[in-house]
This record gives sequence, C-alpha cells and structure tokens, in this order.
Amino acid sequence: MQANLTGTIYIVDDDEDFRDSMQWLLESANHKVITFPSARDFLNNFDGEIGCMLLDVRMPEINGLALQQIMQERGISMPIIVISGHGDIPMAVSAMKQGAMDFLEKPFDGDVLLRLVNRALSKASQVRDEQGAQQEILDCYANLSRREKEVMALVVAGNANRQIAEELDISPKTVEVHRSRVMSKMRAGSLPELVKQAAQINDLG
Repeated sequence: MQANLTGTIYIVDDDEDFRDSMQWLLESANHKVITFPSARDFLNNFDGEIGCMLLDVRMPEINGLALQQIMQERGISMPIIVISGHGDIPMAVSAMKQGAMDFLEKPFDGDVLLRLVNRALSKASQVRDEQGAQQEILDCYANLSRREKEVMALVVAGNANRQIAEELDISPKTVEVHRSRVMSKMRAGSLPELVKQAAQINDLG
C-alpha cells in the first residue's frame, strides 16, 4: 500500500515493542514516522510539523486524555487516532468526546490502521490548507489602513455609501475610493466574500 499523502505520523505510546511494530508497518507504506515513549517526550520535542497522531490512552505520568488537553491549550491541532487496550474503552470514548478522530482497540488489523492513517493525513492536509487561507486573510486585513478598516466594518454591516459617508464625516466619493481599496487589498471578488472574510477575522479574534 503506497502512501500518497504527506505529513508526519507521531506515535505516542509507552510500549516500545508496539512503537517499533507500528513504525515498521507505517514506514513500509512510505509514511514518515516519529515515535515518543511518553506524552512529556512528545511535548518537549514536537517540531511543529502538522500531521496525525497515534495516541495510547493509558500511559504513566501524563495519559492520553491529559495530553489531548495540553495540546489544545498549546494550540497543537492534528487528527488523533486513539489506541486503547483491553478495558480502556471508556477512556477512548472520552478521548473521542475531546476531539479524537477515531480509536482502535489492541490488537487490530494493520490494513485498518493504514486506512485510518490515510484518512487522518487527508484531514491534516485540509487543516493545513484552511490555516494557510486564514493566515492570508489576516495578512490582507493587517495591510488595511485604519480608515479602510472602518469602511470595511460599515460595509459588511450593510451600510450604503451615503450612510458610511455620514458616519465617518467624509464624502461619498471618498467612501467609494476606500471601498474599492478594501476589496482590492482583501482580494475579495464580491461583497458576500468580504462579509465572509470579516466573519472569519472576528472568529480568529
């Protein structure tokens, strides 16, 4: 089975034999794999490259659920496939509620794992593309002047040029100029697109 998706697969599990067998399986399918014996080791050495994670829920010191929470607090976002041993199903369900993509109970079929990993890497690629698009919108917005930001806010609120001119005490012609610059700098092809961009900017805070 050949991998056609890019991204690193992070394996976090305190079982060395399991890590080694998973690494062999995934690398045989041409995936890039980095293994960690503990949650703390992952947190101390994570390189920031987006990918997906195979995460054991039951580990000493910091378990899988705690690692998920720490990752959320640090803004480390990636699809997680939770690995659970016998009796760990309630923890795996809790991990799913915290945002894990799926879970596998040991022992499991290698082909099932490879299918899940490909799905996780596809999702990670989507996240990467979305983050890139969001950053582009923020960069465009940062290039607006203070006045252009004021005009943009009033435009997306549904105000006509005349109303904006009265609100900002400028001429309607000046509003038209600013409005045109806003559309150009934001690379918005239409008013609905500009409204959508403004909503994303507000969501990103």
